[in-house]
Amino acid sequence: MSDITSEKSGKSLLGWSLGDWNQAYRNGANASELLNALRAEVHQQESCNGVLKEGSVWIELASEQQLGAQLIQLQQLLDAADGDMQALPLYGVPFAVKDNIDVAGFATTAACPEFAYEPPADATVVRLLRNAGAIVLGKTNLDQFATGLVGSRSPYGAVANPFNENYISGGSSSGSAVAVARGYVPFSLGTDTAGSGRIPAGFNHIVGLKASKGALSTQGVVPACRSLDCVSVFALNTLDAERIFALAAQFDAQDAYSRPVGNPPLKTIRRLAVPAEMPWFGDDVQQAAFTAALAKAESLGFELITTDFSPLSELAALLYQGPWVAERYAAVGEFIQQDLPGINPVVKSIIAGGNSGTAVQAFNAEYRRMELLREIQQLFQGFDALLVPTAPCFPTLAEVEAEPVKVNSQLGTYTNFVNLADLCAIALPANLRSDGLPFGITVIAPAFSENALLTFAAHWQAALRLPQAPVLLGARDDESVVVAVVGAHLTGMPLNHQLTSRDAILLEQTLSAKKYQLYALANTVPPKPGLVRINDALLNSGSETGHQIIVELWRMDVAAFGSFVAEIPQPLGIGTLELADGRLVKGFICEPEAVASATHISGFGGWRAYIAHLKSQSGN
Repeated sequence: MSDITSEKSGKSLLGWSLGDWNQAYRNGANASELLNALRAEVHQQESCNGVLKEGSVWIELASEQQLGAQLIQLQQLLDAADGDMQALPLYGVPFAVKDNIDVAGFATTAACPEFAYEPPADATVVRLLRNAGAIVLGKTNLDQFATGLVGSRSPYGAVANPFNENYISGGSSSGSAVAVARGYVPFSLGTDTAGSGRIPAGFNHIVGLKASKGALSTQGVVPACRSLDCVSVFALNTLDAERIFALAAQFDAQDAYSRPVGNPPLKTIRRLAVPAEMPWFGDDVQQAAFTAALAKAESLGFELITTDFSPLSELAALLYQGPWVAERYAAVGEFIQQDLPGINPVVKSIIAGGNSGTAVQAFNAEYRRMELLREIQQLFQGFDALLVPTAPCFPTLAEVEAEPVKVNSQLGTYTNFVNLADLCAIALPANLRSDGLPFGITVIAPAFSENALLTFAAHWQAALRLPQAPVLLGARDDESVVVAVVGAHLTGMPLNHQLTSRDAILLEQTLSAKKYQLYALANTVPPKPGLVRINDALLNSGSETGHQIIVELWRMDVAAFGSFVAEIPQPLGIGTLELADGRLVKGFICEPEAVASATHISGFGGWRAYIAHLKSQSGN
């Protein structure tokens, strides 16, 4: 357990979410004190005798001077905003950047020391986040030139999995993922050409958002396959990933592949397709974890169907077996042909293979890609999204070392096709395997379906209520409670400030189990409802009717929850509330005696509809 704390907040800095950092600053914390304390602790954990360890998360951790320069820039941003911290939504929030993405003031190496250069400016996505107040804590380790899904092809050392150091952390964005899992930063940037923003998320129990091609600018990113490359976002939770995406997804005229996100209609994901045939490469534990995840999805009300996966598998094979490897050669091929000690031999052999194709082969592959794309588009007519395991197996470092190309290819089974097919995806924690390693699922949808994916992800995470990676790894305690509110505390209602002032986070709107009745209590200011659970015997006999009532779920710290409960007047209180999907959460309940003088309003389905009815009746 880390002993780094903020004197203002009294909480450990490791494992903080965006909300935790925002709250600390609203409470008066000093950015310089917090960030220097965080940097010192991270340096202590990641270095030996003052030098970063072999296989560290970091290729370059911000020095005190680099951090100080950013803090000066942060103050300048705050001064330009007339001291309004709300104008800087990421004020003082630390983040990590994969070291193939340019950050002014830091070298870019792409995990090759001889390739290193000093960029004159930030990559566009980094600039947008820094302009919002974020602070770069450092540049992270990766599979060299972003070529790999394993996280072990780096002259700076393989980044081991924090859950079990004998296993891989996944790549190529290994350092960025582990930096979030260990709680060093609340979010980080990776890149994703063939799954590098998803495989590490699945192996480290975090969220990995691979947005649509062009949604996040790749200007200032060392290319892997320039026509397919994406900047990805790692975060502890879906809401944080959504906030970063909203800030970073800006059209960039300087990037020839940038595309405007616009305002696509919000789609609801209810029907999920699962591959009819699924290889597991001998990993029975991974297969069992996916079976459990499918059962959970069905229990949450999602419809599962099977689909022919062969067009997607064929498209995936084109990425490394077809001419797209030539794009890697176009990016760094001439450099990598040099006999330099820092060049990884496996990476060199893969990229060098891109020089052997012909233009005819390239066009024939593109023709076949478009034919497969039409088949895939037709497949998606029958469902809302694909549901797949993020990876079909979870290899050890020794297994990767023994067969580096074969194992890497296996890992791309459910990732390699996504960018070729112009799809977007989100990787999510699903559960822990029977051996204690993380298991993750990925949901894949057509381009610019990010809002639908994020909505699904928020519901999924709220339903599973899994501890976040830093909690599982002992970096911080789980200090949150989920509370269901039904009346005056709903969004936009008079008492909602009692939640927002405590930095509670809205998770979702959902329904109670069909076991409750809602009443408008008499003589309450502001008007409040009472939610009463009906005895099972009365429900079964038919003498009383249960209703599903609309509720909102909010997450807040345990300390904030205590003061929140203290403000609740009789006859209301907090008890255990059953939701429609069977989850049990803390929620508002009412003493049955209070309903004698109350009005039964269950027929409205929720408090908001009842208030709207009253307003319409009064003409107000």
